[in-house]
Amino acid sequence: MAASELYTKYARVWIPDPEEVWKSAELLKDYKPGDKVLQLRLEEGKDLEYSLDPKTKELPPLRNPDILVGENDLTALSYLHEPAVLHNLKVRFIDSKLIYTYCGIVLVAINPYEQLPIYGEDIINAYSGQNMGDMDPHIFAVAEEAYKQMARDERNQSIIVSGESGAGKTVSAKYAMRYFATVSGSASEANVEEKVLASNPIMESIGNAKTTRNDNSSRFGKYIEIGFDKRYRIIGANMRTYLLEKSRVVFQAEEERNYHIFYQLCASAALPEFKTLRLGNANYFHYTKQGGSPVIDGVDDAKEMVNTRQACTLLGISDSYQMGIFRILAGILHLGNVEFASRDSDSCTVPPKHEPLTIFCDLMGVEYEEMAHWLCHRKLATATETYIKPISKLHAINARDALAKHIYANLFNWIVDHVNKALHAAVKQHSFIGVLDIYGFETFEINSFEQFCINYANEKLQQQFNMHVFKLEQEEYMKEQIPWTLIDFYDNQPCINLIEAKMGVLDLLDEECKMPKGSDDSWAQKLYNTHLNKCALFEKPRMSNKAFIIKHFADKVEYQCEGFLEKNKDTVYEEQIRVLKSSKFKLLPELFQDEEKVLSPTSAAPSGRVPLTRMPVKPAKARPGQASKEHKKTVGHQFRNSLHLLMETLNATTPHYVRCIKPNDFKFPFTFDEKRAVQQLRACGVLETIRISAAGFPSRWTYQEFFSRYRVLMKQRDVLGDRKQTCKNVLEKLIQDKDKYQFGKTKIFFRAGQVAYLEKIRADKLRAACIRIQKTIRGWLMRKKYMRMRKAAITIQRHVRGYQARCYAKFLRRTRAAITIQKFQRMYVVRKRYWCMRDATIALQALLRGYMVRNKYQMMLREHKSVVIQKHVRGWLARRRYRRTLRAIVYLQCCYRRMMAKRELKKLKIEARSVERYKKLHIGLENKIMQLQRKIDEQNKEYKSLLEKMTALEVTYTTETEKLRGDVERLRLSEEEARSATSRVLSLQEEIAKLRTELHHTQAEKKSIEERADKYKHETEQLVSELKEQNSLLKTEKEELNRRIHDQAKEITESMERKLVEETKQLELDLNDERLRYQNLLNEFSRLEERYDDLKDEMNLMVSIPKPGHKRTDSTHSSNESEYTFSSEITEAEDLPLRMEQEPSEKKAALDMSLFLKLQKRVSELEQEKQSLQDELDRKEEQALRAKAKEEERPPIRGAELEYESLKRQELESENKKLKNELNELQKALTETRAPEVTAPGAPAYRVLLDQLTSVSEELEVRKEEVLILRSQLVSQKEAIQPKHTMTDATILLEDVQKMKDKGEIAQAYIGLKETNRLLESQLQSQRKSHENELESLRGEIQSLKEENNRQQQLLAQNLQLPPEARIEASLQHEITRLTNENLFYEELYADDPKKYQLYRISLYKRMIDLMEQLEKQDKTVRKLKKQLKVFAKKIGELEVGQMENISPGQIIDEPIRPVNIPRKEKDFQGMLEYKKEDEQKLVKNLILELKPRGVAVNLIPGLPAYILFMCVRHADYLNDDQKVRSLLTSTINGIKKVLKKRGDDFETVSFWLSNTCRFLHCLKQYSGEEGFMKHNTPRQNEHCLTNFDLAEYRQVLSDLAIQIYQQLVRVLENILQPMIVSGMLEHETIQGVSGVKPTGLRKRTSSIADEGTYTLDSIIRQLNSFHSVMCQHGMDPELIKQVVKQMFYIIGAVTLNNLLLRKDMCSWSKGMQIRYNVSQLEEWLRDKNLMNSGAKETLEPLIQAAQLLQVKKKTDEDAEAICSMCNALTTAQIVKVLNLYTPVNEFEERVLVSFIRTIQVRLRDRKDSPQLLMDAKHIFPVTFPFNPSSLALETIQIPASLGLGFISRV
Repeated sequence: MAASELYTKYARVWIPDPEEVWKSAELLKDYKPGDKVLQLRLEEGKDLEYSLDPKTKELPPLRNPDILVGENDLTALSYLHEPAVLHNLKVRFIDSKLIYTYCGIVLVAINPYEQLPIYGEDIINAYSGQNMGDMDPHIFAVAEEAYKQMARDERNQSIIVSGESGAGKTVSAKYAMRYFATVSGSASEANVEEKVLASNPIMESIGNAKTTRNDNSSRFGKYIEIGFDKRYRIIGANMRTYLLEKSRVVFQAEEERNYHIFYQLCASAALPEFKTLRLGNANYFHYTKQGGSPVIDGVDDAKEMVNTRQACTLLGISDSYQMGIFRILAGILHLGNVEFASRDSDSCTVPPKHEPLTIFCDLMGVEYEEMAHWLCHRKLATATETYIKPISKLHAINARDALAKHIYANLFNWIVDHVNKALHAAVKQHSFIGVLDIYGFETFEINSFEQFCINYANEKLQQQFNMHVFKLEQEEYMKEQIPWTLIDFYDNQPCINLIEAKMGVLDLLDEECKMPKGSDDSWAQKLYNTHLNKCALFEKPRMSNKAFIIKHFADKVEYQCEGFLEKNKDTVYEEQIRVLKSSKFKLLPELFQDEEKVLSPTSAAPSGRVPLTRMPVKPAKARPGQASKEHKKTVGHQFRNSLHLLMETLNATTPHYVRCIKPNDFKFPFTFDEKRAVQQLRACGVLETIRISAAGFPSRWTYQEFFSRYRVLMKQRDVLGDRKQTCKNVLEKLIQDKDKYQFGKTKIFFRAGQVAYLEKIRADKLRAACIRIQKTIRGWLMRKKYMRMRKAAITIQRHVRGYQARCYAKFLRRTRAAITIQKFQRMYVVRKRYWCMRDATIALQALLRGYMVRNKYQMMLREHKSVVIQKHVRGWLARRRYRRTLRAIVYLQCCYRRMMAKRELKKLKIEARSVERYKKLHIGLENKIMQLQRKIDEQNKEYKSLLEKMTALEVTYTTETEKLRGDVERLRLSEEEARSATSRVLSLQEEIAKLRTELHHTQAEKKSIEERADKYKHETEQLVSELKEQNSLLKTEKEELNRRIHDQAKEITESMERKLVEETKQLELDLNDERLRYQNLLNEFSRLEERYDDLKDEMNLMVSIPKPGHKRTDSTHSSNESEYTFSSEITEAEDLPLRMEQEPSEKKAALDMSLFLKLQKRVSELEQEKQSLQDELDRKEEQALRAKAKEEERPPIRGAELEYESLKRQELESENKKLKNELNELQKALTETRAPEVTAPGAPAYRVLLDQLTSVSEELEVRKEEVLILRSQLVSQKEAIQPKHTMTDATILLEDVQKMKDKGEIAQAYIGLKETNRLLESQLQSQRKSHENELESLRGEIQSLKEENNRQQQLLAQNLQLPPEARIEASLQHEITRLTNENLFYEELYADDPKKYQLYRISLYKRMIDLMEQLEKQDKTVRKLKKQLKVFAKKIGELEVGQMENISPGQIIDEPIRPVNIPRKEKDFQGMLEYKKEDEQKLVKNLILELKPRGVAVNLIPGLPAYILFMCVRHADYLNDDQKVRSLLTSTINGIKKVLKKRGDDFETVSFWLSNTCRFLHCLKQYSGEEGFMKHNTPRQNEHCLTNFDLAEYRQVLSDLAIQIYQQLVRVLENILQPMIVSGMLEHETIQGVSGVKPTGLRKRTSSIADEGTYTLDSIIRQLNSFHSVMCQHGMDPELIKQVVKQMFYIIGAVTLNNLLLRKDMCSWSKGMQIRYNVSQLEEWLRDKNLMNSGAKETLEPLIQAAQLLQVKKKTDEDAEAICSMCNALTTAQIVKVLNLYTPVNEFEERVLVSFIRTIQVRLRDRKDSPQLLMDAKHIFPVTFPFNPSSLALETIQIPASLGLGFISRV
């Protein structure tokens, strides 16, 4: 159809707007071709006439239907254009709080400027293993896709993160790396993933700074390659950096900061280790105070410094190097404070002893005079001479800043190199994923060299991006086999050529830098001459001759030429660098060691960023003149090379794109500025992706999805069996233009706008159907309503008319009476009004007349007073005129008299000038001088006398003063005493007066009291009577209070009972937590054991690979291995004394801690073992080929045996270490806890020590045998090593030489062989030394063990000669003597350390006490056995007597012929099974290892293997054979573990052995002889109880084993159910037709239509039935089945809810109905299986509430209140997330308003719940095994022949 047909009435379009960029409007009438104006109405209701462009006649873009708004993928939009993209991003960001959106292959990430809870470990686990389109957009989805493609396609990957400063690039890259680190893990113990993440704080501190746009802006670009091994585990990383902004070190704009590390240093200046740096506040240093903003809100620089130092330590940067780095950084700060003083215009100096320069020189270890000299001078070199020239103050400041920048840049390089060394992979890298965090397109008011380089890099990246998008589109079309038409897309190669081609901008810039007098102006002129009017992408500004414009792919950018040359040269004075190289501080010269070829003797200060490459490309041979060329490499040249290297890397990988968008410039959270967003969308290539997609077929549907969505547009006859043909027929009818769609193999491809057209037709069809249904229903309802209303109206009319007639008559009567009343009333009112008016008139007249008279009087009074005022004023004026005249006359007289006086004065002056006058005056003056001299002498004499008098007076004055002061003090004291005496006298007089008055008052009161007494007596009598009455009332109140107290006591008891119940529940929860923690530790322990066994098997497998043919195995191997396994099991089992059912909780915590320490130690040992095995594997891989060639020429040697022996030796060493550590730990524990109850018999420490002692003794016996075997085989191992190497090397070398034909190859091979030989020789020497040391230590150990063995054998021989009663005492006596000798030895050893000797004595004393306790136990056991022996002997004697009486002598002789065939009665069978010791392995093999639950075990009694094993244990107990009991139980446990390891993925096997292990555990309890377990037994079962051994510890081991099997069963369940849950619970439409399919985008979306192979709810229920039937068939305990079912339902609910929370397309009303229905089906299954009380339904409560939340109304406050009360199982974060994700599937649904979500958040803000968004799907509930005794009698059990247990006999 034509596009113009869509512009109908009510169609919505987008029109340009200067403020909002695009504004939505609605058409008021249909558009017809030829119309020049569109009639529109804006959303705010304003009408508008929109004029079309007369030239292009282009219509405004159409708006997508509301159903498509907020899509996860922008390519799913029907109309793909700029306003649709902008609106979709805004709706997702503002309304749904979703920051990630797909745009085809691009992930658009908008910075929320707020911490969001979407990056936790649970979210990582949820995205792990998922397809990219199945979950909501996320950075983790992109990382998972890259990781998956790397593993699947065997191709390296790249994630390209770009955007403006402040858009969140660094954070996105950081989260991507965190995902890889979490998902993959590391391949070694070095924790490489932690180091990769630890590099972030370091790089942020030295490379990030605060800008006006971002508080943590990366001021450099970086590309991090994360390396993986063959198993795709992280093994290392490497970082490349680009364009560090060096100018920030010396200059910061307003409101900006320098790099973070400087402020972290200043904040940590008070630390002791930083005192030598002489730091201060950041405002003190010039380099940190220019921005005026030294503090970032919410950031503690001191804490960040701690994080930075911890990261450095983790990456292997030692403390000394760290302090060296901080010294250099502090030196840079002090260098910035260096000032210069001008001597003249061309020279300057540093002030003498300038403190900042002194500190700088001290920190850098350089000479003060040299640095001060070269800061103010420079060296000029000519062909013949060298000149030293002073520089001006401005040039000196520039040189200082250049030096600071250069030092910082080199330090940055050094740190990056060391980070790369720390992250370097020790193993060969198999593949990598690169994360590129690089600056986006930049344009400012003033753009310089930095912006030019940045935009050049973005041009290259955009070109690569366009080509990749184009390629993907092409691949999709070719895969679907649809016609491929060339899509025109923007190619920015011309712009790249303009920059980097020959005679391009960079080429001309480098050329100008080589010119002696090159300048920015001359370079600009060259640019104009070369490119102006010749290249369409190059322009010249109109008003400037020092700038140029380049048309980039995103926008035009005007660059200012000023500073380009200086920044491109980027060099520093060589003399200053030479001074720094001569530093005594060793780290500083390291920074400049690679710079000999880079420095230039003449240069200016750099200002900008510098590119950093991973490694310099070194030539093979040094050529003359090479250094002169090297140092001329410019910044532009280096950056171009780095960029080409980066593009080669990216082109060799599969790229993934993340475009970061900055929503506003003010860092406001969740605020969207449309203008800024559009600028960035245009610049980052998102709109280009949209344009390329829109040019082809952007909308894609599978045939099944299309059929499901548009089934309503088909008639019944159109529906065929073939869905593909049906869709083709329908489309040909609906869309006439066949170019608008294409049919692929699996999908239908639509042009832009066609899906919207189909949606419009579908909506119209549905709307027409709705209207027809509404019309019919409304007509029927209205007819029904009309008939009911007509009948009611007739009845109402009848009654109303009668009522109206009666009312009318009454009205007539009332009217007549009212007229009469009105007549009189009106007359009264009129008369009253008349009199009122008359009175008012008279009063007004009187007031008016009085007012007029008063006014007249006032006027007369004012006239009189004005006459009086005039009289006085006129008199005053006349007097003033007279005084003025008098003053004038007097003034004239004065002037005249002054003139006459002046004349007289003039005459006197003339006379005074005469000679005689002078003489007279001279004589008079001489006389006066003499008189004055005489007076001075007299005054001096008087002064001296007065001075003497004054000193005397001063002395007398001081004495008199002291006396007077004493007198004054005495007088003052006497005065105070007098005053106090007078005051006392006065007070006494006043008291006397008061007493007199009081006496009079008292007498008067006495009389009044007597009068009142009589009155009071009378009143008292009345009061007594009243009190009696009140007493009776109080009695009644008392009874009432007693009743209330009784009620309150009852309430208190009830509340206490409730509290007790709550506390009991809390204790149960604590117990469950404790169980969970314990079971998690067991799970971790079993995992590590499996890991250890796997590595061991792999090692054995690798050893056996290069040895074809028959392999001889050592006969002792199996026995040693089994004994080793037995020993480890015993020690591990005995080290876990936690008894969950018997011991109190206080003991549990302590024993759990010991268990934790054991497990932790076991972990470290297994890790060490794994590392050694891994090293051995690597060596074996290298030797495999050599060994193969060798085997063809000579018979095989015992290599496998040698490897086995070396492995066995390593096992012995690790095991010995473990035993030593355990003994040390126990000694330490016993010495630390010195309480008597700790060492008492039965205490945990006592039991642990005893168990350890027995296990160590058993281990010692095993080790003796193994050491003897090893000693005999060491010699053969030496002999086998030497010929092996020589033969292998010679053979391989000969073959390789024969294969090489080219001489060059032979030469290269020879060089490589020489290096290899050197390396091998060094390795061989080191291995030989280590081998010899190890051999010596082993020999010493063997000798000591030999001596110990001989001593033990002698003791054993002596003990055997003694009688049985004395053997125990003798053995104990020998043990005591041994300990005494050992004590003497340790006394000599610890003679210098009495504390250690005291600890040893304490431990020895405790061991002796334990031995004595053991002796007492043995005595008790012997006495008990003697009693039993006597009883049995008596019974046997009675039986023999009875038999002898009934048997003849002949029969006695013939009886032994057939002893087996003697018939026995059933009652004689004791329920025991006898087997021989050598048949134990056969028993385990037939009953455990080879028993198949699906075959033989189906027809057995449930738990039969457990019964058989217990009956065998009973017989061993009956024989009192502890070795047999221990061996059987250990073999059983090991056999079950082997079966589960071999067939651990089979549910039936795991279920079968879980059931049998629990039954075996119950049998051990039931027949243990303990009263708590015997109360459910029959008398016959009580007779079968164990008599000799207490197997409580083995019960704990079996309980732990059952826990491990249960956890393995849960994992098997989870692995089976996991693929079914999402498909069956969420995606599959159980109720067909409820939910429709929305249009999909480029990303894959899992279909909700049930195809073949997809899982449905029926699949889940069938699987649950299968699980339940298998568990019931195996006889699993009902309580255990309930726990398994509860765990299964929890997994189903958690996985379903987690996927719901991460999938926007699943949050709709219809999907809520589907979930509710699915949950109801699961509940029905629980009812059918009678499992409703298992707690499984409660685990689905969060999912049920989430489904209800999708279905309830979400508009009013009442709805909000209902939601808050309903969703109590969901967290606040989950509720808000579901409301944000809620998406209408049909047009009739409405979105949730943002205000409603805010209301929900306000109501839930007081709720205290977890902030975690997702449920922990891996959580396993703690399992318990309630005691379940069996009613089956042991003597009735028959053993089927199918088990192959004929060697067992019944007893």
